[in-house]
Amino acid sequence: MSRPKPLVIVTRRLPEATERELASLFETRLNRSDTPMDAGALTAAVHSADVLVPTVTDRITREIIAAAGPQLRLIANFGVGFNHIDAAAAAELDVAVTNTPGVLTDATADIAMTLMLMVTRRALEGAKVIESARFAGWCPTWMMGVGLRGRKLGIIGMGRIGEAVARRSRAFGLEIHYSNRKRVTPAVEQELEATYWFELDAMLPEMDILSINCPYNTATWHLISAERLSRLKPTAYLVNTARGEIVDETALADALASGRLAGAGLDVFEREPQVHPKLLTLPNAVLLPHMGSSTIEARTGMGKKVIANIGAFVAGEPLPDRVA
Repeated sequence: MSRPKPLVIVTRRLPEATERELASLFETRLNRSDTPMDAGALTAAVHSADVLVPTVTDRITREIIAAAGPQLRLIANFGVGFNHIDAAAAAELDVAVTNTPGVLTDATADIAMTLMLMVTRRALEGAKVIESARFAGWCPTWMMGVGLRGRKLGIIGMGRIGEAVARRSRAFGLEIHYSNRKRVTPAVEQELEATYWFELDAMLPEMDILSINCPYNTATWHLISAERLSRLKPTAYLVNTARGEIVDETALADALASGRLAGAGLDVFEREPQVHPKLLTLPNAVLLPHMGSSTIEARTGMGKKVIANIGAFVAGEPLPDRVA
């Protein structure tokens, strides 16, 4: 190691407790202004850092990794998804990549349920009526949504978060269906009374609500394409708390605008922080600003994971959350 303590460069503001602990354990350079780093700033960071701590908003490209100094040996990502990091380029230079799995499951599943309830019960539309002083009083046929009990929920990606969504959904009386690379254990299927669909395309036409909870990678880019959206019922709802790139956002906006889909609840977007302009105009689109892990518990837990991975790196021990 070129210095008594490794230089850890953090690209964004993290929870105060996380920043405090990082500073006490390592030579740490924090981003006090919380201004997103552009490619030039990230290139300068990897040129001097032993450890880079990026977030999902930072694009750690092959070009940036190639500019790294020889001392860079770890990219300790603050987040579960790591598709914003060129892991192959990192591996070529023997730079390890870690993430923070397991600690944001509940928070993300809660947001999925929030979106599911908001879009089916038209809660955001109702709130806007109040905000604009247009509420004229209760009416028997006004602002009617649909209930969840007895409806079929199709979960794409039955990992930790998918299972957590399923458990919450069971409490609301939803019927659980799922599509996954492989079946969950018989015990989990029995607990959730879940039906496995080997073919995603066969599942889609039968579902009332679709929840996207799979990882994003080259195989899942635009997994929900215009063609697959056309397979859904016009009375169906789509909820995405995974990654925006999994859904063809233009096709989704068109389906919502034309009435070929009843509604959508989105916490992630294909070109974040940009949102498709048409989505911003649609009353049947409930849009949240990537709040899936935005709880004190989840973000603090993510920070502890980052620190544990850096600590293992310093000690020369196996990295607990290595992904590349």
